[in-house]
Amino acid sequence: MKLISWNVNGIRAAWKKGLLEFVAASSPDVLCVQETKIQADQITPEMRDLEGYRSYWSVAEKKGYSGVATFSKPEPLAVATAFGVPVLDAEGRIVHAEYPDFHLFNVYFPNSGMGPERLAHKLAFYDEFLALTERLRTAGKGVVVCGDVNTAHTEIDLARPKENEKSPGFMLVEREWVSKLVAHGYHDTFRIFVSEPGHYTWWDMRRVGARARNVGWRIDYFFVSDELRSRVKAAGILPNVQGSDHCPITLELG
Repeated sequence: MKLISWNVNGIRAAWKKGLLEFVAASSPDVLCVQETKIQADQITPEMRDLEGYRSYWSVAEKKGYSGVATFSKPEPLAVATAFGVPVLDAEGRIVHAEYPDFHLFNVYFPNSGMGPERLAHKLAFYDEFLALTERLRTAGKGVVVCGDVNTAHTEIDLARPKENEKSPGFMLVEREWVSKLVAHGYHDTFRIFVSEPGHYTWWDMRRVGARARNVGWRIDYFFVSDELRSRVKAAGILPNVQGSDHCPITLELG
């Protein structure tokens, strides 16, 4: 099974910049996109009925903000976009698709860059999300988590760690949560295969030439729980794919 995750930074803009061509060329079994920035009444029939895929959407109440969508060739057993937890349900950030042998969470985790209140919201989201996935694991089925985590985990996950020690997305309290996730038995699939620095998934477009110079952050991830670790066959980053300030990431399960 081939999965791709991509923060498209506006699905309507990405559609115009070659998203369809990318999907046709890569042909994933499941495509998870984040930051769709679209309302339900703005989703076109072409988007909703992408050829060969079923689509599942979670949208924010706020216009032009957040949102995730999962496009799946195999039909899930069940799909959820609401979880009965206000911090998880508030901003259209999760699509949960259950397949016969695993749960897939497509998530656009909150950004902490707007002050202490948003950091508190992000940390609450993190904790409630982990509690949710852990409850599902107790039933015996593995979990795949993908999306924009909005945190670079370690110093090798961004180009300039020293100057960003207190920056949103690399604060110690944020990084500690990613370590907590790993400690609970979730594997950063890219790091199974690649241990060196210099591999990033997001570049700040406000910095002139950041992408060309590869001054980036790795904040997009595929995590798999212990139950699925042996099925991970490949994981990668596609930095040459344009169309967003993020690039796609990939996971192949056997």
